[in-house]
Amino acid sequence: MAAAPAAAGSGVGRGRRAAATVAAWGGWGGRPRPGNILLQLRQGQLTGQGLVRAVQFTETFLTERDKQSKWSGIPQLLLKLYATSHLHSDFIECQNILKEISPLLSMEAMAFVTEERKLTQETTYPNTYIFDLFGGVDLLVEILMRPTISIRGQKLKISDEMSKDCLSILYNTCVCTEGVTKRLAEKNDFVIFLFTLMTSKKTFLQTATLIEDILGVKKEMIRLDEVPNLSSLVSNFDQQQLANFCRILAVTISEMDTGNDDKHTLLAKNAQQKKSLSLGPSAAEINQAALLSIPGFVERLCKLATRKVSESTGTASFLQELEEWYTWLDSALVLDALMRVANEESEHNQASIVLPPPGASEENGLPHTSPRTQLPQSMKIMHEIMYKLEVLYVLCVLLMGRQRNQVHRMIAEFKLIPGLNNLFDKLIWRKHSASALVLHGHNQNCDCSPDITLKIQFLRLLQSFSDHHENKYLLLNNQELNELSAISLKANIPEVEAVLNTDRSLVCDGKRGLLTRLLQVMKKEPAESSFRFWQARAVESFLRGTTSYADQMFLLKRGLLEHILYCIVDSECKSRDVLQSYFDLLGELMKFNVDAFKRFNKYINTDAKFQVFLKQINSSLVDSNMLVRCVTLSLDRFENQVDMKVAEVLSECRLLAYISQVPTQMSFLFRLINIIHVQTLTQENVSCLNTSLVILMLARRKERLPLYLRLLQRMEHSKKYPGFLLNNFHNLLRFWQQHYLHKDKDSTCLENSSCISFSYWKETVSILLNPDRQSPSALVSYIEEPYMDIDRDFTEE
Repeated sequence: MAAAPAAAGSGVGRGRRAAATVAAWGGWGGRPRPGNILLQLRQGQLTGQGLVRAVQFTETFLTERDKQSKWSGIPQLLLKLYATSHLHSDFIECQNILKEISPLLSMEAMAFVTEERKLTQETTYPNTYIFDLFGGVDLLVEILMRPTISIRGQKLKISDEMSKDCLSILYNTCVCTEGVTKRLAEKNDFVIFLFTLMTSKKTFLQTATLIEDILGVKKEMIRLDEVPNLSSLVSNFDQQQLANFCRILAVTISEMDTGNDDKHTLLAKNAQQKKSLSLGPSAAEINQAALLSIPGFVERLCKLATRKVSESTGTASFLQELEEWYTWLDSALVLDALMRVANEESEHNQASIVLPPPGASEENGLPHTSPRTQLPQSMKIMHEIMYKLEVLYVLCVLLMGRQRNQVHRMIAEFKLIPGLNNLFDKLIWRKHSASALVLHGHNQNCDCSPDITLKIQFLRLLQSFSDHHENKYLLLNNQELNELSAISLKANIPEVEAVLNTDRSLVCDGKRGLLTRLLQVMKKEPAESSFRFWQARAVESFLRGTTSYADQMFLLKRGLLEHILYCIVDSECKSRDVLQSYFDLLGELMKFNVDAFKRFNKYINTDAKFQVFLKQINSSLVDSNMLVRCVTLSLDRFENQVDMKVAEVLSECRLLAYISQVPTQMSFLFRLINIIHVQTLTQENVSCLNTSLVILMLARRKERLPLYLRLLQRMEHSKKYPGFLLNNFHNLLRFWQQHYLHKDKDSTCLENSSCISFSYWKETVSILLNPDRQSPSALVSYIEEPYMDIDRDFTEE
């Protein structure tokens, strides 16, 4: 670190600064205009040469220019700050100067954040911009990092109060001046050092907020294993600090998004995975492992997530944090909304909260409050909601990471699910009050509302928890588990092994389990609700994997199928996302289940209703193809069963009759292949390729594969595009081989969901890709020579 500049009063210092000034201006004899000075400083900031700091000017020169340019005395204050922040300083005068600078920037930042800043301002160059331009940001970084310097074996120290002032000024500058946050993010040693400032409660909130902003723009993800004494740091956090720390963790454990839609294609993901294999674990994976190695970390997160409002931090502690928020601009809008709620409830309940102006506090650091102060219940709830948001997000990411099984085991052990079940009615899915918190410029139905965001994060967690994992049965209570056993017994089928293995001491308690509670609110959700998508995804994840008749019947008995059909047919849902989630759920609910098809036929009991249903299916096969696949698979199984009940359903069900027609299957097959291409395949639409394969595998079982390929060829010719479809399908199948033959999880999912062995999937693809033009089951046999285009290289480097 560079040595501190000479004191402002020394003749040597003045002479050097004067010489630097003259050199910087190239020996100008005239008076440079303010605009020229700022331009030179900006150039110096970019290049690191020439004018870069206030210390390069004389105080007289700066004072004179300040009169013309209205810089609010900031350059002169920076000049004094340089002089009083040298290594041997006691920093008392330095701190006084910081307190002069701070309000000049905080008022401007407050106006910036609250959108009160007008386009026409008296000051052409905002205070934060001037502060940065004259080297203020770099100087504060140096001051903050003084404790890393040792003099004669002893490390320098600065007070928490001074660190707090530096952090506040830095954050205000980041808020208002473009590029500052990115420059700080490039200082990796500084970013790592900031973590050490979180050991003090006095500087924790400012440090955490600044780190969060910096990590949000940092090009390369920080590695938590480089943070000194990470385990000790996190272990010493109280629950309030840990909840706030989760905001930072959210950035450090999530894989960085490239922001380019093309990079979400399976081609690009496969290329990235190959690259990652050679590079080793990603920074996000390393960070997840670092956190999981901290003793008690997941247990504390579970306690935070399931803590009741009455168990949360007391009034005084919360008011202290609100006072921090009052001066800490990141949460200014939140505080504004909270205080509005408080005022409304104060008028109603004669309760009062008195927040002092920034800086006013008792000796113990707590804000002035009346002995009779009562914290309104809605503020307590919102406080808890905002904490739980961050905690649930971190748990959700960890559940989807490499250590998923380890996290699953710990979450079960620490009773996260029954804890969330107990909070469901009073906190997670509580009824909106008239004064429910919404952020400035938003409304209660906006996805930005903390209430809304908590619900969505909760549903995402349930989805991750249930997806292809036997712990999903923890979402039920003992009585509901017994119901599953009774369903299996009545149907004369073996009980699901995972149900038998479920530890009954870890399941939900109370009258209803979490899954049942979710079904209840799902059926009451308004048609336009943004929750419908996430609710359907969460319930569908419970059904994913090997099809369980007992699981299906458990949900069917609770009216889920009728609710889904009402939403698809009677409400004529228009949202593509919601429709896709409902079609996927309906497919899992009905697959191989005769009772479900009987219920379907009972509800869709007129041709008019059935036509509306078909219209919804055909409006977007990307959204509905999973249902088409499940019905096709069910039809094949039913046709091979000798059972009166099945025969009755086959003869009466409109949907099965419709799918059984070869023209219907060919229409679906043609469109499924036509709407996807290797270059546009994503995790969302690759299901279209697998559904087309299911249709052809079932045709192969019946020795009708050549017939289906011949019909595809005729459809190509009728569309005046000979070879177009089959060439495309050939390329898609080549990609399929590359993609699935190296991904165990995906292949297992295909096998479990279809009840067709993966070896049969592979054999069918190999038969279709057979290069022998004499083979009646090879695609090339149906592509005429002039239209052959099957060797195109579709790989991405």
